[in-house]
Amino acid sequence: MRFNDRVTDIPRRAVSRTAKLAALPLGFAGRAALGLGKRVTGAASEVISADVQQRTAEHLFSVLGQLKGGAMKFGQALSIFEAALPEELAGPYRQALTKLQEAAPPLPAASVHRVLAAELGAEWQRYFREFDDTPAAAASIGQVHQAVWKKGRRGVPVAVKIQYPGAGEALLSDLTQVGRLAGLFRVLQPGLDVKPLVAELRARISEELDYELEAASQRAFAEAYAGDPEIFVPAVVAVAPRVLVTEWVSGTPLSRLIADGEREVRDRAGLLLATLHFSAPARAGLLHADPHPGNFRLLPDGRLGVLDFGAVARLPGGHPEPIGRLTRLALDGEADAVLAGLRAEGFVRPDANVDAAAVLEYLRPALEPIAKPEFQFTRAWLRAEAARVANPRGPTFQLGKYLNLPPSYLLIHRVTLGSIGVLCQLEATAPYRSVVERWLPGFAADGRVPGDEPLALDPPAIEGLD
Repeated sequence: MRFNDRVTDIPRRAVSRTAKLAALPLGFAGRAALGLGKRVTGAASEVISADVQQRTAEHLFSVLGQLKGGAMKFGQALSIFEAALPEELAGPYRQALTKLQEAAPPLPAASVHRVLAAELGAEWQRYFREFDDTPAAAASIGQVHQAVWKKGRRGVPVAVKIQYPGAGEALLSDLTQVGRLAGLFRVLQPGLDVKPLVAELRARISEELDYELEAASQRAFAEAYAGDPEIFVPAVVAVAPRVLVTEWVSGTPLSRLIADGEREVRDRAGLLLATLHFSAPARAGLLHADPHPGNFRLLPDGRLGVLDFGAVARLPGGHPEPIGRLTRLALDGEADAVLAGLRAEGFVRPDANVDAAAVLEYLRPALEPIAKPEFQFTRAWLRAEAARVANPRGPTFQLGKYLNLPPSYLLIHRVTLGSIGVLCQLEATAPYRSVVERWLPGFAADGRVPGDEPLALDPPAIEGLD
């Protein structure tokens, strides 16, 4: 179903939003002064650092959550890399990061009704048997309400996604401000360069604001996974430019599994997340490009429920074949062939004088998850990898200066890193190599087409998941 385009903008208070973001460095300055006072009194430097980081994180993510828009979108993108932070620093503000994945201050009911009336017409209530004014979830550019659609005798439980008034303007304004606060974010993770992340998020804004485009992507996913025993994509029920109605998905959010899920269930969720990542380009020609835990539910029947298709990468030919081929060559130790392939794809600059064996040594540890039949992603592994690559005194740091990320691979790279971050939060053990063999073009040495071989997945007993 499609509604008529009847939209009115409700302006956001940009001056107020900018003031809140601008106040963040001032708050940090105060906390730094507090740290100086502790140094005078003889407190240990590591205690000062942890205290300043904790206070900074609490303030930072509180403001990002209040602002929604681009500020919260950035916070969500940053939160998936939490697993890479040193444990002694991640602990104090892990909870603040996680809050951004599932909750935000809700839009008042009166404002919700105004948006529905503008989008669906003054008599918008006639489409629903029931409509809950209290949002079930709130995120960066919109919030979701549970309702019952008037269809059939009993109706259809649905999720009604409503875009915040003025969300587009807020996204652009907030991301501009966030880009100016790069130094503040380095308090949370030294060496973190937020500018490329902000630039990539800006490139996705127009797509995420277009609910009709999102509906088309979700329909493509739903068709590709119709009847699938592993992945569930809810059907689109109706769409307007700023309202999207889809089937309701009941299940346990991955954020809850990360917090207190049984190991067997977390392993199942990790395997299915990897399956979605590698299979979607082959099956739907699309890659789900927003891999934070709030967008996934583990259903009572063991399937992975997938939400939010506002951000997708369009890969009509599936994952690029060179990724699979060069990965296999690297695992086989074919250093010269790997370097030649990287040069051909633009990962190594043509004029770069690098040693093939050194490049292979640089890449090989990152491929450990698929070098053996089974692997456990952990926070410790990700922290070690981040330290190995980012250590300015290490040999890999110097080599990294000669490597390049071609623009056509930028989004794939970000989504892959984000998915790995979630897997490390889950600390999930699974046969990831078999998923790659099944779905990644070029990886199977015998030339099998992605999806040829079924992967036996026996869902664990997960009674009690809602």
